[in-house]
Amino acid sequence: MAVAEKFDSLEEHLEKFVENIRQLGIIVSDFQPSSQTGLNQKLNFMVTGLQDIDKCRQQLHDISVPLEVFEYIDQGRNPQLYTKECLERALAKNEQVKGKIDTMKKFKSLLIQELTKVFPEDMAKYKAIRGEDPPP
Repeated sequence: MAVAEKFDSLEEHLEKFVENIRQLGIIVSDFQPSSQTGLNQKLNFMVTGLQDIDKCRQQLHDISVPLEVFEYIDQGRNPQLYTKECLERALAKNEQVKGKIDTMKKFKSLLIQELTKVFPEDMAKYKAIRGEDPPP
């Protein structure tokens, strides 16, 4: 079974479970002794629904969800925004690191130039060891 099918199955069971809970809430909020049979039936559906969801859980045991996604859901936010914001943070961090790398390359180049002025023989040896051609 493909991962998408596993998620579709879980989604279907969750939707049925939520609808059953909604109907159960309606029955309980306006409970009449005559609605006891319907209440018992909905409770049985709830137990069956939980068992179905548990079966889906076993199929998806190898999938991990970051806790931050649940925080987004608890805050009433779309969990897909989590992915978008993660990508935006990663891109920003990537730009920051790229800037640091460029700065370090410039620093290395300037340091080698200045060291070559002060220690020309030592820097020639260093460049020879590194396999770099000394400047003419």
